[in-house]
Amino acid sequence: MNPQSRRILWVAIVASFIAFLDGSIVNVALPAITADLDGGLALQQWVVDAYLLTLGSLILVAGSLSDNFGRVRILRLGVIGFGLASLMCAVAPTGGVLIAARGFQGVAGALLIPSSLALITSHFDGPAQSKAIGTWTAWTGTSFLAGPLLGGVLVDAFSWRWIFAVNIVPVAVTLWLIARLHEVEEPRIGRHVDYVGATLAVVGLGGPVFALIEQARLGWTHPGVWIPLVVGVAAFAAFLWWEYRTAHPMMPLGIFKARSFLIGNIATIGIYGGLSLGVFTLTLFLQEVAGFSATKTGLATIPVTVMTIAFAGLFGGLAGRWGARWFMAAGPMICGLGFLLLTAASDPVSVWIDIVPGVLIFGFGLAVTVAPLTASVLGSISADQAGIGSAINNAVSRVAGLIMIALAGVIAGSTLDYDSFDRVIYVAAGLLIASGIIAGIGVQNPPHAARIPPS
Repeated sequence: MNPQSRRILWVAIVASFIAFLDGSIVNVALPAITADLDGGLALQQWVVDAYLLTLGSLILVAGSLSDNFGRVRILRLGVIGFGLASLMCAVAPTGGVLIAARGFQGVAGALLIPSSLALITSHFDGPAQSKAIGTWTAWTGTSFLAGPLLGGVLVDAFSWRWIFAVNIVPVAVTLWLIARLHEVEEPRIGRHVDYVGATLAVVGLGGPVFALIEQARLGWTHPGVWIPLVVGVAAFAAFLWWEYRTAHPMMPLGIFKARSFLIGNIATIGIYGGLSLGVFTLTLFLQEVAGFSATKTGLATIPVTVMTIAFAGLFGGLAGRWGARWFMAAGPMICGLGFLLLTAASDPVSVWIDIVPGVLIFGFGLAVTVAPLTASVLGSISADQAGIGSAINNAVSRVAGLIMIALAGVIAGSTLDYDSFDRVIYVAAGLLIASGIIAGIGVQNPPHAARIPPS
């Protein structure tokens, strides 16, 4: 890998890492935030939800902007915006200012994720692309798991404000790396931007996401829930109709004619729905039922981080040589097996006996899954659609996670205990195993994949 390619890869890794990290690090700081700013449960919900709402609803638009105006330009804009929003969060004097700043962070995060992945797919080819995506996956994937532990340390040692202030370091590093890049692309100035489609996409995704977030507090019959839901569903239907008929669609529906792109996104629903549901419930179980501290809970998930860093690049490279199909089939099933092992936990919970074995197997399955999944989805479409392709896949994964987390209370019931934990884990494992079967049947390897010899 030449120096320019290495810089491109690290720009993509660090830029995405800060967006993913901020989605996970904040959870352990919520009690400290409300103790300082008041606001109770409502403030806690919106500190998390404002970020998810803007990130999830704008990511399709950001993918289109990346393809239209250049990956580096949009990435730089997102990095600067994220740094400014992080400073706003760190110095927020009131809960309202903090919520607004978190929404701004979500907007900037939406610019970062598809642009960083599109930067990789447009500058790496063949096995090198799969390996680069595997490396990107290994480092960015750890943010979901390292976030709670890092957040706990920062809150305990300093203040909740440091979980936002610390973002300035990777922001500065990313801008420095971007400045060292040679010209890697020319923005396609003058290309039509689908503003109607962008507006309908924001409303179509934002309305249902808002309803899913607020229904737990207000109930489904509240106008503040069902009106955004109905408007959002109608807007999304109008978005699909508009994208079908307009000459310059933001999301060309023909992209789904690529079989691996279509099947990969269907598998993504089950994979990320299962992962989100399982990890979310495990985190609550370890603290509320097993009695672990937040720091100890973070430590219990470290094996997943280690396995992801150790193996994601390897399996990304193997998928580039032999095709992603069987890795996408086996990986989710291994994750499901790891989850199922967790159902053997009994009172008192032992970290080494009840948790670590399942978490290790789950982490290995995650390493097998994610890079081949990303490589298959993005490798099945043209390079000039990489931004919107990445955005679609990211949007699918986030919507799947939001829906399953919203359903966690329905599956578990009113109280989280050993029995309800088992029920949730069975559902999460079932989603993962079903996704592996779907991928094994439906994904097609590129004709050249099996003929590429090891380097």
